Amino acid sequence: MNDHTRIAVRQHDDVALYRRVRDAMPALAAGLSSEDLSAQAMPDASPGKWHLAHTSWFFEAMILAADEGYEPVDPRFQQIFNSYYEALGERVARHERGLMTRPSLEDVLAYRAEIDRRMVDRLGRGLTSAADRYLFVLGLHHDQQHQELFLMDILALMARSPLDPAAYAVEPRALPVEPARGGFETFTGGMATLGHDGPGFAFDNEGPAHPVWLQPFALARDLVTNREWIAFIDDGGYRRPELWLSDGWATVKAEGWTAPLYWRDDPEGCTTMSLTGRVPVDPDAPVRHVSAYEADAFATWAGKRLPTEAEWEYAATTRPDAFDNLFGEVWQHTSSAYLPYPGFRPTAGTAAEYNGKFMANQSVLRGSSFATPDGHGRATYRNFFYPHQRWAFMGLRLAEDVSSEERDLGDDAVTREFRTELLAGLAKPQKAVSPKWFYDAEGSRLFEEITRLPEYYPTRQEAALLRELAPSLTARFGDRAVLVEFGSGASEKTRILLDAAPNLAAYVPIDISPDALEQAVEGISAAYPSLRVEPVVGDFLNLPALPELGLGRRVGFFPGSTIGNLDREDAVRFLSVARERLDAGALFILGVDLVKDPGTLVAAYDDAQGVTAAFNKNLLVRANRELDADFDLSAFEHLALWNPVDARMEMHLRSTRDQRVRIGAATVDFVEGETIHTESSRKYREATVRALAEAAGWSVAAFEVGPEPSVAIVVLEA
Repeated sequence: MNDHTRIAVRQHDDVALYRRVRDAMPALAAGLSSEDLSAQAMPDASPGKWHLAHTSWFFEAMILAADEGYEPVDPRFQQIFNSYYEALGERVARHERGLMTRPSLEDVLAYRAEIDRRMVDRLGRGLTSAADRYLFVLGLHHDQQHQELFLMDILALMARSPLDPAAYAVEPRALPVEPARGGFETFTGGMATLGHDGPGFAFDNEGPAHPVWLQPFALARDLVTNREWIAFIDDGGYRRPELWLSDGWATVKAEGWTAPLYWRDDPEGCTTMSLTGRVPVDPDAPVRHVSAYEADAFATWAGKRLPTEAEWEYAATTRPDAFDNLFGEVWQHTSSAYLPYPGFRPTAGTAAEYNGKFMANQSVLRGSSFATPDGHGRATYRNFFYPHQRWAFMGLRLAEDVSSEERDLGDDAVTREFRTELLAGLAKPQKAVSPKWFYDAEGSRLFEEITRLPEYYPTRQEAALLRELAPSLTARFGDRAVLVEFGSGASEKTRILLDAAPNLAAYVPIDISPDALEQAVEGISAAYPSLRVEPVVGDFLNLPALPELGLGRRVGFFPGSTIGNLDREDAVRFLSVARERLDAGALFILGVDLVKDPGTLVAAYDDAQGVTAAFNKNLLVRANRELDADFDLSAFEHLALWNPVDARMEMHLRSTRDQRVRIGAATVDFVEGETIHTESSRKYREATVRALAEAAGWSVAAFEVGPEPSVAIVVLEA
């Protein structure tokens, strides 16, 4: 495909994306009258007609008007449909938008159509700068924000009518409410990364990504329901000042709050206003339309608290499958004030007014609602409202501190995660479990024993090759380099490089286990007292931001053929994110195992002494001990297979009979011959590695192969 064709395809994609996003709001307006779309429910809301026009004005003001000699569709619209951009001149006050009967709805739709025509023409000529492309994508997300605001404001308007009219026959949502799971998910805390850092769009207020320290905490798997809120009301929740923040209690008294917005006691029972008209309150549905003040009071009443936005984001990115309705139901209140992240810089130009100037006196909500357009939400999204506002689709999930007793248990959160992942894996058509659960104390001991077996070549072959190559590898580092090891473990192979690089300035080990990391740091610091060591707790598949050390070249290190445990998509993603974390000019030293004769491979994973079999079965021993399971070890056998299609060794545990296994309160059925896939270890050829590196944005600077049975050390350059 030549460059001209690539440009044409991208322009076509831009036009298709633009039309798809822009078609959504007129579709929402299609069944509403001109009167519905012209009225304003309250000062915080805007008429539907204004939303239709303002989102068009945004593209005109931010993109089209930048072209030399541009003539606006109607110069008067620059004032009428400006929202809050001081740099773009005068505007109609927000609370007076509903007083504008002119232009008519017909004129607004004509204006929108003309802007769409001009934008399609502009996109056809191509967006030639990064700034133009950012503003284009920003405009699309701005339109999607207003699609949700459109529905919030229409509901507020319908609720003002004594007729309780329905705006829609069916609530405009993509997915049903997810069923409740029950309980809390516990997290051990530690160092985490907050904020957006990577590919894909994000608003400027979502960055920069930065490290935060989290104390141990637990987050409710479910959203708070109407049933729970009714119990709060019945217990005098809106009459007890001791539950409320001072400003919140003042608002309760001033506004006369006795229930969530739109609730009403009717003869037939408690009802609420929805986009489909007035309906009975569903006790099991997540509560909506509660302010930050109300959410905080409810949490106090429940003996819990609201999560911080860092806790919410960490839970949503590290263990999303543990929760229901993280996205797509209600925006969830946090206890965090809407403030800039360290190092925040607003978008350059006029769009600088988009987010930054509102960073005072508001609180952050996370997630997304049923009205949030598909593709608009993400885990780092920071929505924000004033604490008294409640017309938005707002709800909450509770958090709590982990008690000292729970904290002393140490692995309570790990046990919860193990149970969740094991049950989820055993529910798949091909039963499977992540190999990370091999490594309890006994599993780690058995693996160390495996590395000393005569059949298991990878560890000793890679260590020998590293010793041979260390002088040439470290010669590439340059002065005051920083070595970053992903999944450092005990950092044993790291010492080979450290011994060959006396001018290395710093070492950054990354490991998911704080205990393993602490032991490695103590050992490295004692052996290399002049070396700066900056440990980072994190999962190399969800790489945290690296510390800013202000030193020389960054060098990534990923030995042990660990990349073979990842499928191709995850391997490319890991290498891509690692390149971004390491930054321009980085090196990456990668250890890979190579394809060889199946006999050698199978022997390495099914040794004559049975150590690998014991290592594999120890997964079941651990489940019995930690999860109250009853796996019969005699009814499972170790299986090591070479998969030539996917070029990988596979380890399985095969059931030798039909059986039912209990895991806590759950049961799992096995038929004779059915397996649990416990590990894959991909083997590579040079061409495969080069393709993998290229897909992740690296180039291969060296591909060094050791003697048989061969492994390789690969040097990648950013």
